[in-house]
Amino acid sequence: MEERRNAERLKDCNEITISVVSSVKNPPPKNLYNYSEDISVSGAKICANIFLPVDTLLKIDFTLHAIHQQITALGKVKWIESILEDKRYEAGVEFVDTPSESIKRIYDYIEWKQRYISLYPEGISF
Repeated sequence: MEERRNAERLKDCNEITISVVSSVKNPPPKNLYNYSEDISVSGAKICANIFLPVDTLLKIDFTLHAIHQQITALGKVKWIESILEDKRYEAGVEFVDTPSESIKRIYDYIEWKQRYISLYPEGISF
């Protein structure tokens, strides 16, 4: 499969809160609590317990547990896949209309985490 990502992704699990911004048929509850599996300056892979149609616009609040920081980004669902009998989904989200400060904070976090991993490959739990 051809790699289409614009930026390197950091495999990193973080809690997220999702709010659906665009109007969709049968909108989900206002705030959904889930997690992300990876993140880059251009997007993230998120796990959710509801189906999010492609092109759904989301407001995503990332809680970066390693540095106790919250970052808010807007993203558009680019793909969705059922993982567990239509009860758990993975979605690829591309960041759109996200403030440059949020993108910078994501970039700084990824850079910091990669540097940390290179110094402590065995890892230290946060």
